[in-house]
Parts: sequence; structure tokens; C-alpha cells
Amino acid sequence: MRRILWLTCAALLLAGCQTVPQGLTPAQIAVLKQEGFKQTDEGWELGLSDKVLFDFDAYVVKPEARDNIQRLTGNLLRVGIEHMRLDGHTDNVGAADYNQQLSLRRAQAVADVVQAAGMPAANVGVRGLGASRPIADNGTAAGRAENRRVAIVITAA
Repeated sequence: MRRILWLTCAALLLAGCQTVPQGLTPAQIAVLKQEGFKQTDEGWELGLSDKVLFDFDAYVVKPEARDNIQRLTGNLLRVGIEHMRLDGHTDNVGAADYNQQLSLRRAQAVADVVQAAGMPAANVGVRGLGASRPIADNGTAAGRAENRRVAIVITAA
């Protein structure tokens, strides 16, 4: 009886010493860097600008942007990155409610492309953040264009 108790304790102790790998692998980080992702407080982020993705006040992904998103998704899947969040953003022109909905539609439009490229729908989160997180000055046309974007965010599992 004592021997069984000792073996059980030893097995539990050894199991507790094993470390479960967390975070991204070096290969995954290399691909993220190669694709232009930057590490932020929320994970690895890539901002896709409105100039590339959408026409003004629209949420249909342009064909050339669709090709780039599909290629990017394939590269992420090849290294085992199978979860992402898409954050839609707008400039500050227009009503806040409208911009929030537009940003959500843009994020969902990119999600549709990502899913068509093989990313499981259940693994793709979407958020519409409207004009709440500008990355450039909304006082200029160039700044507003930069703020109209969808960001892809990859977090460590």
C-alpha cells in the first residue's frame, strides 16, 4: 500500500514538473515578422490600410487585397497559426454609431476572405472599434486614410 502511494506521489510530482509550451514558436514569430506584424500589448498586429482594402465608405474587399489576405492566411496556417482577431477601424468622419457598424462590416469582410482561405470560422474573432483607436491625425486626408483599416491580431495560445 505504501509503495502504491509513493509511486502515485512520484508520478504526480513528475507530471507537475512538465512544462506546457505556451506562446508562439520561433518559426511562427519569424513568419509574423516577415509578413510585417509588430508586437503590441495585445499580441502581434498587422494593420491593413483602407487604401489597400476598401473604397471610401465601403466594406467590400478589393480583389488585389483579397489575394494578399489569402496569401497571408496560407502562410499563417503553414506554421500552425490557426486563431486570429480582426479589428475594424474607421476615421472620425460621420456619426459614431455608423462608423462602429462600418468598422465591424469591414472586419467581417476580411474574416470572410480569411475563412475562404482555410482559417476555421470558429477561430476568427471580429470587432468593430469605429474611430476609437486612431493611429494617425484625423485632421488630414492622409491621416484619415490611415485610420480606415482592419488590423489582424495574433495572440499566443
